Amino acid sequence: MVGDAGGAGLDELYREIILEHYRSPRRKRHLEAPNRHADGSNPLCGDQIEVEAQVDDGRVADVGFTGQGCSISQASASLMSDYVVGKPVGDALAAVGAFQQMMTTGEAPAGVDLGDIEALLGVAKFPVRVKCASLGWKTLEQALKRGGDASEATPVTTDERSM
Repeated sequence: MVGDAGGAGLDELYREIILEHYRSPRRKRHLEAPNRHADGSNPLCGDQIEVEAQVDDGRVADVGFTGQGCSISQASASLMSDYVVGKPVGDALAAVGAFQQMMTTGEAPAGVDLGDIEALLGVAKFPVRVKCASLGWKTLEQALKRGGDASEATPVTTDERSM
């Protein structure tokens, strides 16, 4: 990790990573044959997301997302989709927990390499923005937990009143 002298440089690098994923999101598309799906929304700021996943043999073979929202929500969904592809479903769900821990504590979880996702660390200082960053992750979590069962199609929301 970069020391105090590099803090300003690290903040700039993090901003660049977020902007890059916002401007050129990875995996922002519909999948041809997803077998997992969930919709999510952040009523506070209007972010909307749809997450589709293809799970084969217990692994996340592919993830796609669509929707619209602020730079934080879209960059976070892009980072998330790149991170979980190829992982066992259990590891992808553990990554959701690690991300939520990072958003709650403002620190990267010990022993977990989140890679470029750590660029979102600064968001933890702004509780309203945490909801933006968490939307894609919570939506992915529901898609993976539901399996192929579309009967539980209640949209994911970041509004605590409906959680």
